[in-house]
Amino acid sequence: MRSNCMAQERLIDAPAGSLEIVMNCPKLPSESPIPYGVICHPHPLFGGTMNNKVIYTLAMMFNQLGAGSVRFNFRGVGKSSGDFDNGEGELDDLRAVVDWLKTEYAPSELWLAGFSFGSYVALRAHESLQATRLILIAPPMERFDFSPLYLSKIPTIVVQGAKDEVVSPDAVYQWVSSQMNAPNFIWMPEADHFFHGQLNELREAVKNAWATF
Repeated sequence: MRSNCMAQERLIDAPAGSLEIVMNCPKLPSESPIPYGVICHPHPLFGGTMNNKVIYTLAMMFNQLGAGSVRFNFRGVGKSSGDFDNGEGELDDLRAVVDWLKTEYAPSELWLAGFSFGSYVALRAHESLQATRLILIAPPMERFDFSPLYLSKIPTIVVQGAKDEVVSPDAVYQWVSSQMNAPNFIWMPEADHFFHGQLNELREAVKNAWATF
């Protein structure tokens, strides 16, 4: 096991070959175990990568909260091996990243986050990976089958922009309203799908919600 959060870019072993990851650190890393947040990016076939601005914003926010952050490219993106697998192989990718993280750094907590397609993957995996917190941003309700998926009892934030042109805001609202375990639901009236001009507002809204847990 390594000391906390060595800033790095590297390839790790994964079922489809290898995965490209970027780890970022808090400004004052502790010698004691710290939480780590793993962040899943948008749809690979529509330009989604770990360098997406929303993904980067979440990574830096985790660092501000004293946690390490891990971004990674799903299979077939950037230097990651393999081909897009409609959310199935991408689950294996996320598991491989978390397994590597737990082996190398033994995080005190695992936080999961995802944007758009990435939120679908994170939601499906969060219980089996024993995540302690979850962030879902613009979950793509009408593009993937969310009907069998549900939120667990862990602290969860769901963010949706009212001007989203990719995901139906109404569908997200209805799904959130149907959950037995209600999340902290952040409705951003001026935000589109990619949060253009709203990234600072997104970061502050999520940080404020995080502080209530």
